[in-house]
Amino acid sequence: MQLHRIDDVGVFLDRAGPFLGAREAEHCLIFGICSNVQAQPALFGDQPPRFAVVTDDDGAVVAATLRTPPFPQVLSMIDDPAAVDLLVSGLEGPLPAVLGPSAAADRFASHWTERTGEAARLSVAERIFRLTRVIPPRATDGSWRLAEARDRDLLMAWIDAFRLEAVPEDPPPADLGAVADRWIARIGRTTYLWEDEAGRVVSLVGASGQTPHGIRIAPVYTPPERRGRGYASNLTAAASQDQLDNGRALCFLFTDLANPTSNKIYRQIGYQPVCDVNLYRFG
Repeated sequence: MQLHRIDDVGVFLDRAGPFLGAREAEHCLIFGICSNVQAQPALFGDQPPRFAVVTDDDGAVVAATLRTPPFPQVLSMIDDPAAVDLLVSGLEGPLPAVLGPSAAADRFASHWTERTGEAARLSVAERIFRLTRVIPPRATDGSWRLAEARDRDLLMAWIDAFRLEAVPEDPPPADLGAVADRWIARIGRTTYLWEDEAGRVVSLVGASGQTPHGIRIAPVYTPPERRGRGYASNLTAAASQDQLDNGRALCFLFTDLANPTSNKIYRQIGYQPVCDVNLYRFG
């Protein structure tokens, strides 16, 4: 086996695309990050994205990985454990975290600790889901619309609230206002809002990170005081249907396995489980 480091996202997709596309749902995050790098390279700061593939003795790709500093290393599906070991020995540190299919991430984290002495801690156990057809949920009051300029302050508050709840150890955006402006302008993300019958915005769903045939649904956020009323399930269903209506064949999302409620809700509207992924943090 051989490790190949790649600096250009186009070269990476040319090399790894067929391997990744054979299991598109499992690799929806990698595809989505690549599409964002291609569309908005300036978003990724002073440190350029880093890509790599592992090939077998016949030159076929057997593993792929990327990182957009300061965020985690993201692993593809890896069927041969030897490819994980080659990544651990060949990738440059330091790494804040690794995210990937559970078996690959588990092995990577263990061997990274052996190599560096940095403790590995399982931060989140997640599951990837895939949808091809929406099952309408039980209706709730209100309706959906797209985010507009008048929602800027709300978006800024909810973007940060979601981060603090879901991924508190990830670095915060340098400029929340700029993030909200991009979301409103639909640069890299379509943002859906649910308004209750009183005209109050009560839930948010995003769609971002294109794959060859689909898109990933994220984030999904409802303020704690508005939960349990069906807003998130209705808005997720509406956003997913809108994406299908606009030409996507697939929608994907990640769930936290520690949250059985959200896993149940997504199944009820048509999302089917694909594989489990683990996020380990180091140090």
